[in-house]
Amino acid sequence: MERLEKVNSFQEFVQIFSQFGNEMVEFAHLSGDRQNDLKDEKKKAKMAAARAVLEKCTMMLLTASKTCLRHPTCESAHKNKEGVFDRMKVALDKVIEIVTDCKPNGETDISSVSIFTGIKEFKMNIEALRENLYFQSKENLSVTLEVILERTEDFTDSAYTSHEHRERILELSTQARMELQQLISVWIQAQSKKTKSIAEELELSILKISHSLNELKKELHSTATQLAADLLKYHADHVVLKALKLTGVEGNLEALAEYACKLSEQKEQLVETCRLLRHISGTEPMEITCIHAEETFQVTGQQIISAAETLTLHPSSKIAKENLDVFCEAWESQISDMSTLLREISDVFEGRRGEKYGYLSLPKPMKNNANLKSLKPDKPDSEEQAKIAKLGLKLGLLTSDADCEIEKWEDQENEIVQYGRNMSSMAYSLYLFTRGEGPLKTSQDLIHQLEVFAAEGLKLTSSVQAFSKQLKDDDKLMLLLEINKLIPLCHQLQTVTKTSLQNKVFLKVDKCITKTRSMMALLVQLLSLCYKLLKKLQMENNGWISVTNKDSMDGKI
Repeated sequence: MERLEKVNSFQEFVQIFSQFGNEMVEFAHLSGDRQNDLKDEKKKAKMAAARAVLEKCTMMLLTASKTCLRHPTCESAHKNKEGVFDRMKVALDKVIEIVTDCKPNGETDISSVSIFTGIKEFKMNIEALRENLYFQSKENLSVTLEVILERTEDFTDSAYTSHEHRERILELSTQARMELQQLISVWIQAQSKKTKSIAEELELSILKISHSLNELKKELHSTATQLAADLLKYHADHVVLKALKLTGVEGNLEALAEYACKLSEQKEQLVETCRLLRHISGTEPMEITCIHAEETFQVTGQQIISAAETLTLHPSSKIAKENLDVFCEAWESQISDMSTLLREISDVFEGRRGEKYGYLSLPKPMKNNANLKSLKPDKPDSEEQAKIAKLGLKLGLLTSDADCEIEKWEDQENEIVQYGRNMSSMAYSLYLFTRGEGPLKTSQDLIHQLEVFAAEGLKLTSSVQAFSKQLKDDDKLMLLLEINKLIPLCHQLQTVTKTSLQNKVFLKVDKCITKTRSMMALLVQLLSLCYKLLKKLQMENNGWISVTNKDSMDGKI
């Protein structure tokens, strides 16, 4: 990475980035193994977040560096690239911190405890009074509640909190203070009078304040999730991003300033919403995921603006346009992740404990030490080679995601897992091909592998459709919607592999790997969704449902 920061020529960059990309894929696998070995859920979530940053930034590094090399005197291009390097260094330090189990320079975790965590600890303390009236001091209990209520100011001070929500939060906070004073009064009496009536009054006071705090939790949850849902819906069409792209190719600096300001406002809204979601997330791993989302919006928002500025200053630059696209994709991806996070927070709040951070994971490799001929581009040492390296790198990382999802199924071997494993294995061979390694020696080998890959994809969708027959209507619809995204991609890949592009082999390979990458991204989502729905089905039927059984595949459970 240090060498990449200092490169001055495109040829040198391609050479070093190829080595860097290979090392990053290996690093993703190794850190994935380490993540799976961790017992502490909080550390697992931190590792997942750090690895997600490294995965996305590796792609950004390619286009940001190429843009700098193409426009060496452009200040915004350098600012954009430096932002990527800085974030990767922080993420690498975080991985080091986790695997060595120590913070650099004796640092401590200064992030404040979330409101929900604070309420949980407070309730445990007051409930302990049933067993021991001298468990702690009254002053400590009062201070603890005040700290919790002080943090609700993040909600009441927010410009995005509605008047009704704000008033209700303030009302419940006042009620909690009053209930605590009543509890303390009864507590003092209970220490001197050991009567049954006092014990009953103490129990009633504990129940009252617990109820008040539960009502406060409900109100905070409603406030944060409603705000997040409205915000995600409002920005679902990414109007500002589209406007920035158009502004860039038009070279309109005045419009750039206008839309950069709008994106900054959107960024602040999302950052503040992530802070509120952290307070009500309910688990430490999801708190970490909320912090990760907040940091991603904060950093990516600034990088989109610098990338847009570079394109606006150089409107005919293809690489500057590609660079802006990459950062906009990262933003859209984080919006999608936030939507997933919002559903998971609601699952935990309503007692349906789902996967909390699996969608950030990356993990185990499929070893292959073959070293065979590499793909030769139409123009040696050209941008085509760098583009294939970029596509291959992303494909390699996606196979790690797929492996992680497959591992969750443990011993529940079935057709869905079998086809998923086959597809992941073939995709990994394609990745090795882009590195000049693996069992595929020629472009013809590659095309044949892709034909089989597309066929496996269609077999997978058939198995998933059969599994969907066991599900309730809402879950079935959700699964079928995902299948309907994958089927056309399988057919498109089959069409591309059969299309003759005469001597433009490189272009054909480019198109095929792009389609494969999209299919792998959908495969990861499908495997994750099928696993969750299978677990849900097993819980609802209070038994063991198998997606291997042919009768159950036909809906006969």
